[in-house]
Amino acid sequence: MPIHKIVATKRGKAAIAAVLIAAASGWSAYTPSHPEIAPVAIHHVAAVSPSVTIRASIDKGYVPPAVKLAVEYLIMPWEGLRTTAYLDRLPKHPVWTVCYGETLNVKKGMKFTPAECEAKLIQRVIFDYYLPLVDRVPGYPGAPISLQASMISGAYNYGVQRQVDSTTAERVGQHRYHDACLAQTAFNKAGGVRLDGLVNRRENGDAHRMGEAELCVSGLPS
Repeated sequence: MPIHKIVATKRGKAAIAAVLIAAASGWSAYTPSHPEIAPVAIHHVAAVSPSVTIRASIDKGYVPPAVKLAVEYLIMPWEGLRTTAYLDRLPKHPVWTVCYGETLNVKKGMKFTPAECEAKLIQRVIFDYYLPLVDRVPGYPGAPISLQASMISGAYNYGVQRQVDSTTAERVGQHRYHDACLAQTAFNKAGGVRLDGLVNRRENGDAHRMGEAELCVSGLPS
């Protein structure tokens, strides 16, 4: 259960409304600067999965609304932008990191523009986080996009497998959406120690960044 009370907010509702308005005329288009970033193996699996409509739109170059919501309002603000690769020493085994927390195939000396970092992030989120949740969490594609987005952000932070195995995913399958929003707040520890930064990210955010649970409940039916 969350430490603080979770309530819908004006900024949460505004973010969701902005994404839904953009989606009303079709999913937001993007032009990836590095199309090779999309893992070929994952894309191949996606192509033979049941969610044909979702994948057909992605293959045409469109971003699912839940991905746009997660990337713009959760992942980018919380991860922060670093255009030059740096050695992140917080993990048990330090790892070279760049852009918005990207660690895949990152090497010392790598540099990217902000636009390249955003395209890289969108590609990674779609193929390595969003589509696996579509495939592996029963009921996920039909859940409110605010819940989908919060789950994407959570998976990006602590891993897809942990998200798939989580109480949040179980509650989604039961259509217990409010309970699913609250359940994700349990992932607020690193190395067994609860961190204020993770509590903020999981729950109500701070003055400048939205929390995952805050956004999640802001998109649920009244």
